[in-house]
Amino acid sequence: MHRQSIFRFAAIAVALAAGFSTPSLAQSDQEFPFGLELTLDAPPKPGSKRIPNLEIGDQGSVRLELWCKGGVGQFSIAGSTVIFMPGAIEDRNCPADRAQADDALVAALAAATNWSRQGDFVSFTGGPQPLRFHLNTN
Repeated sequence: MHRQSIFRFAAIAVALAAGFSTPSLAQSDQEFPFGLELTLDAPPKPGSKRIPNLEIGDQGSVRLELWCKGGVGQFSIAGSTVIFMPGAIEDRNCPADRAQADDALVAALAAATNWSRQGDFVSFTGGPQPLRFHLNTN
């Protein structure tokens, strides 16, 4: 009898754990990736191994590492609406083509009006060009 009670309790605990974990996984695919790092879905520029990435803090602060430059910014999110406000960008004596690509990427992020997430990919749209990033999951 005591063994049946333990088995029943274990079965209920497993069922409850499965029920609680499934919605949270589905919900995380719909949440903005606060506290995570994203890398631009693009190949490196010729002669470089760098690919731009964003380190997003829990409150939306951003550390940007671009093709050459680096800097900070701030995301503000309301539903699927996004506002990116660039902060100070460090000029690191970049070659002209990379500096121009960095400026264009920051401008495209600032012009984006919407965001969406599908699995490990986050897209920013509504600006002159859509931007797609993937979550760094390792």
